[in-house]
Amino acid sequence: MSVPDARLPQVNVFRDSRPAPAAPGAEQPVATPGLRQRLTELRGPGVRPRSLDARALAALAANPGCRRRALLDGAGIDKGALAQALGSPAAYGQSQFAFVRGNAFEARVKADGGTELLRLLHERLAPGTPAPSPDEVATPDLSAAGPEGRAARTALALREATAAGGWALLDHPLLAVEVAGSPAYVEPDAVVVHPDGSWTVVEIKSFPMIDGSADAAKVGAAARQAAVYVLALEQVAGHVGARTGRAVRVRDRVLLVCPKDFSNLPTAAAVDVRKQLATTRRQLTRLTRVEEIAAALPAETTFDLRLADDGKTATRPPEELAEAVEAVGAAYAPECLAACELAFHCRKRSRQDGAVEALGRGVRGELGGLRTIEEVLAAAGPDGPEPPADPDGPDDPAVVALRRAAALRAEALAAVPAQRAKEPGCH
Repeated sequence: MSVPDARLPQVNVFRDSRPAPAAPGAEQPVATPGLRQRLTELRGPGVRPRSLDARALAALAANPGCRRRALLDGAGIDKGALAQALGSPAAYGQSQFAFVRGNAFEARVKADGGTELLRLLHERLAPGTPAPSPDEVATPDLSAAGPEGRAARTALALREATAAGGWALLDHPLLAVEVAGSPAYVEPDAVVVHPDGSWTVVEIKSFPMIDGSADAAKVGAAARQAAVYVLALEQVAGHVGARTGRAVRVRDRVLLVCPKDFSNLPTAAAVDVRKQLATTRRQLTRLTRVEEIAAALPAETTFDLRLADDGKTATRPPEELAEAVEAVGAAYAPECLAACELAFHCRKRSRQDGAVEALGRGVRGELGGLRTIEEVLAAAGPDGPEPPADPDGPDDPAVVALRRAAALRAEALAAVPAQRAKEPGCH
């Protein structure tokens, strides 16, 4: 089975690849001076903001109810260093070997002006048509000062390439996207401009594609990242279409390039990201704006670690940091452990509070208005409070189900012979 068929179902009900209109949202998102000043205060004096990449943005979109992550990511705070200072460091990360291997594979894919990359693109997205020669492909220089400059230079290169009506390969363009009212910058591996005015996102990964398929979880993560890039490109597309007079379309099928089998030779698959794109757009829209979250905090709140002269050691007491972190509401779920550096701290707090969220979103949804494990046990016990009556119908179904489950458990234990109940391992 191929990657598009087995790993990412083809969803035909979403039409998110239509040409983006020339709307005010196509302009670069800009934070207000007041918001920039407040975010600087939250980071601490002299602390440079940490960039929000597509992987972190996709994780943020997957949990839009977490105000804590929205604020910390919007302010550009290093959550890994913050978790380390709190005593709950993240236990995951990518090895240096994986970085080196990924960079070497990407360099091979883009060698000789991207000849191999364009061959794979034609093979997967336009089979039967000849790939352009290297001298037919423009490779504009995207270097500029600062993220704002690079994003503006990328937008200009996309406009010029689209207006020229030829092929263009943009290597690591920088795109701006608004996240909860704050600008974020994402950097795809490459973007290809087609002569017909359409744009294709290229995502290069170092995990293997064996017999035409790859690991489902890794492909899904790559698709969510690519959806963020497509979303950012749509904002630029509206602006470019208005300036050039051409119909600009961001393709909803991205090119995923991976090593073939167990070699270092590249192969590719076209991945449909319409479902991920629609989900990401909807979830980002649900995010509370960063200025609203910051305005609700005490004026003296800051996440400054007060680093020592070595620039690594935090000197601020963990109790102060914990108080600042707890001032912002979180929406912890076990899935956060694979996507957020602060997840172990949030899990520890959730367990201390006995919150049912620590058991997972599914359990939390089934328990209705019961907020803590203590309330759940009390409702399930025979001496617990009576189920709250619903004036419009029967009793609370969550409490009724808990009482029923407790009764069934008691019946099952009562059926065990007394001598067996005293044996080790029977409790």
